Amino acid sequence: IDGTIQYDGTTSSPEGLKAQLDAAEQNPHIKAVVLRVNSGGGVATAGEEMARYVRDFSKPVVVSCASLDASAAYMISSQADYIYTAETSAVGSIGVIMSVTDLSGLYEKLGISVDNITSADAKDAGGGNRPLTEEERAWYQAQVDQINDVFIKTVADGRAMTEDEVRALANGLTYTGIDAVENGLADEIGTLEQAVAKACELAGIP
Repeated sequence: IDGTIQYDGTTSSPEGLKAQLDAAEQNPHIKAVVLRVNSGGGVATAGEEMARYVRDFSKPVVVSCASLDASAAYMISSQADYIYTAETSAVGSIGVIMSVTDLSGLYEKLGISVDNITSADAKDAGGGNRPLTEEERAWYQAQVDQINDVFIKTVADGRAMTEDEVRALANGLTYTGIDAVENGLADEIGTLEQAVAKACELAGIP
């Protein structure tokens, strides 16, 4: 998993990752999977789907974190059987963001007028032509909080932690690999080669 988590058909997407896992599932010569992750996250829904695919995979999965394993990428990694990280990797960033830009002030300065013809008052919320109302902001905040709860529960289940333990770490920031091992988000400091050796151990092969 390299780059942004999204729906682009690569192994950084649900379709691409599932195709690889399905092939590994059906191949009797493949006994375990090492998942190399270098991603700062991306689309929450894609990360949720990919996390389920890793969780439901029948063979051992060991993650090797490269420089970055954060947000939706970490949601996926949390479902592996074991996580290796470098000391200097950036791991975690458990949290959700929704960005809404208000360009109405700029439009006014430029003399640009936008008329929105909508079927409901809030249909143009977040379109950039006006600020959010307090009701709209509360609506979107509730969505962000709900998605964040899914993220926290997923990590808690995958890492055998309580939701309270994960929530205490869910400040939206990354941790160094050193801290991630200490706080339970990763298992051990190690290289890709050590992750391969661990996968062999979990699969019971030399």
